[in-house]
Amino acid sequence: MKEETIYVYLLDEGVDVWRPVKAIHVRDKIYKIVSENQDQEDEKWQFSTGDFVRCELKHLSETDDYQDKLIAVERVQEEST
Repeated sequence: MKEETIYVYLLDEGVDVWRPVKAIHVRDKIYKIVSENQDQEDEKWQFSTGDFVRCELKHLSETDDYQDKLIAVERVQEEST
């Protein structure tokens, strides 16, 4: 399985912020998050380590490279993978 960078939304930030995290591509648009939140007191991730998430390519205007990024948009059940 291939490890890739996906982006997870940070909750309670006041502005839209996404954290790049490592995830394993499972199939189609489904990824399993493998990165661990090293600062759980300060950062609240929308999805957690071990979650299976569906990702979509989206443009983040805050990025410098103007390329679409894989954004985690919803948690999916492990059984559906």
